[in-house]
Amino acid sequence: MVMGYHDDPRYIAALQQSVEAHWARHARAERLLMSFQGIPRESFLAGDPYHCQCHKTARLLAESLALRDGQWSVAFQSRFGPRKWLEPYTDVTLKEWARSGVKSVDVICPGFAADCLETLEEINIRYREAFLAAGGERFGYIPALNDTPEHITALARLVLRHTQGWPETSPSWNAASDAATRRQTKERACILGSPQ
Repeated sequence: MVMGYHDDPRYIAALQQSVEAHWARHARAERLLMSFQGIPRESFLAGDPYHCQCHKTARLLAESLALRDGQWSVAFQSRFGPRKWLEPYTDVTLKEWARSGVKSVDVICPGFAADCLETLEEINIRYREAFLAAGGERFGYIPALNDTPEHITALARLVLRHTQGWPETSPSWNAASDAATRRQTKERACILGSPQ
């Protein structure tokens, strides 16, 4: 079973190639926003590792692109209902950047393997319009990896690695160690500045 690949080197390399190809075609924007699907804050508080995984993907991608602090950021999209979701919110971040004088942004959604309504309509239409209406001048959407050769190769190698000796299990797993892992994940997320 593949439990996740947020920090898989081939996946990060595929994202890097995607961003660099976009920059080669359209020039590099002032900032790169990495927008991930949001989840309710209560899931994070219960120990869900997703928040930390998103930040790790973003950090590894920023490092591979040699981006400095201030040139990139992480935000979360697609919140529903009255509950608090992971912050910062993508739409709010884009509007704040435009109002503060940022004229050009590129947005990538690394957590989406393929483009869908959330990337094409929410990000590339609604959030583009919000950024431009708030004073931004250029909004670049970097497509999901979709069926690019780099993405398919990364996924195929991931599956091959995880199916060696199927089923892949850890004989030392137990509920206590799982609870400890959730606590550590929450502590790391709090250090990254996620709300309490």
